[in-house]
Amino acid sequence: MRKLFIIALSVASAGCSLMPDYLRPEPPVAAQWPQAAQASDIRKATEIEWRAFFPDQRLQALVATALEHNRDMRIAAARIEEARALYGIARADRLPNLDAAVSGSSALTPADLSPTGSAVTSHRYDVGLSMLSFELDFWGRVKSLNEAALSSYLATEEARRALQLSLISEVANAYFTQLEMEERTQLAVETLKSREETRTMVNRRREVGLASDLDFLAADGAYQSTRAELANLQRQRAAAINALTLLAGKEPANLPGGHKLADQGIVPDFVAGLPSEVLLQRPDVLAAEKRLVAANANIGAARAAFLPRITLTAGLGTASSALAGLFDSGSDSWSFQPALRLPLFDAGRTAAGVDLAEARKVIAVAEYEKAIQQAFREVADLLAARSNLAEQLQAQQSAEKSQQERLRLADARYKAGISSYLEVLDAQRELFSAQQSTVQTQRAWLTAAAQLYKALGGGETP
Repeated sequence: MRKLFIIALSVASAGCSLMPDYLRPEPPVAAQWPQAAQASDIRKATEIEWRAFFPDQRLQALVATALEHNRDMRIAAARIEEARALYGIARADRLPNLDAAVSGSSALTPADLSPTGSAVTSHRYDVGLSMLSFELDFWGRVKSLNEAALSSYLATEEARRALQLSLISEVANAYFTQLEMEERTQLAVETLKSREETRTMVNRRREVGLASDLDFLAADGAYQSTRAELANLQRQRAAAINALTLLAGKEPANLPGGHKLADQGIVPDFVAGLPSEVLLQRPDVLAAEKRLVAANANIGAARAAFLPRITLTAGLGTASSALAGLFDSGSDSWSFQPALRLPLFDAGRTAAGVDLAEARKVIAVAEYEKAIQQAFREVADLLAARSNLAEQLQAQQSAEKSQQERLRLADARYKAGISSYLEVLDAQRELFSAQQSTVQTQRAWLTAAAQLYKALGGGETP
């Protein structure tokens, strides 16, 4: 029996495979980034851990909370355990399963069925090891299923990494949005206070004949408009806080102090590299490729279903008619039952299985190529946005300074009686708009930096 067992294992391990050779499809994207996205930087995103990229300690605490408590991350972790268990089940099929069994039976044979003409009571006791239906994998069917399960497990792990990067980016974006709403709300509060003071001043000037009713109505209208904008910003700020809490998975508590948008200290000076080098290392692209490998392996299993399947069932132990005689000399027992199964007619079921596996591979190839194309566009857009938003922010800050000087001059001209209040009102509106736009552009630049970190496959979490 031991020799037969060793021979069976040797034959099974030497079996051929009908799984097609896997060839990675060529990336269906350009060999270089668009000219607008070119960069000559020195850092690789994959070498920067997220805590180093986001130095704001408050943001770090929020990201850490989200990685621990976010429900999507918990689901992803459970998916990994599920895929690992399925892989373990598939891998176990490549080796024989041995069972230890102890059994006993008693039977009464009536007199008219007994050879002796008398009723007979018989007993049997068995102790032994058994191997049930071990398949000799001549054609690589079990090996292909094992490869498919392994690739599915690895795809799930890469999907978890992709979700983790996406979650880090989303938390950062939500945090920056909250900061934007807080800073814009504070600007609105200060502007409302200023316009209330201006309205009071214009009213006093009107009372002594130095301003008209039209000037007062204009000042009151500007004040009321700012009140409405403040209420709108407070609503958006509450929504931003709720969105951040949802991503974190719980109500954040005991958070350290944070920084303003302008003091985040993020420097997205990443090396762009070649698309083929960058994109093929993204976890979402790697997950799509692992699913493609699994689909390729399933074709081998489907093809092997056309060929004979040999299974072995064997047992080795002792047997006796008396419990006390189980281990006596001469009580050895064994059994060996090889079986050959050859499909003859199944109404096209096996052929349809091969067609199904090949169709799923075509789908997997298309999904893999689509993932690469989407990643190429995302990285190209963000590389271009990185420099364009920086230039836009610089211009916006210069415009804000100009509007501040304009308001100062307009206010001085109005108080000197040289110009009307409409000139002051127009300057106030333009300054408030410029200030709001500066904060919005700062947030957009930081969001683009966080998204670029994710798009380039940012560093692993320790």
